[in-house]
Amino acid sequence: MKINQSHRINAVNPYQKQNEQQANALDRKRKTDKVQISAEAQEMLSSSRVNDTDRAKLIDDLKQSVSTGSYHVESGKIAEKLLPFLKN
Repeated sequence: MKINQSHRINAVNPYQKQNEQQANALDRKRKTDKVQISAEAQEMLSSSRVNDTDRAKLIDDLKQSVSTGSYHVESGKIAEKLLPFLKN
């Protein structure tokens, strides 16, 4: 009766490799992510903030008209916008 298989003699412990990999990972220097925003993007962001007050006023007006029930939806315009998507 054979106790050990011939290919298992002097086999490497599978957990030993995992421990070595973890030790090597700890030794490596951690990399960090960096984000750089271009000057054009910063300019676009600042210009959009200027329009935020106008947009906030428009949204408040819409909320008020919806809550009072005076907001009217034009179904013809909605149908015109949806028609190209429904054709495809």
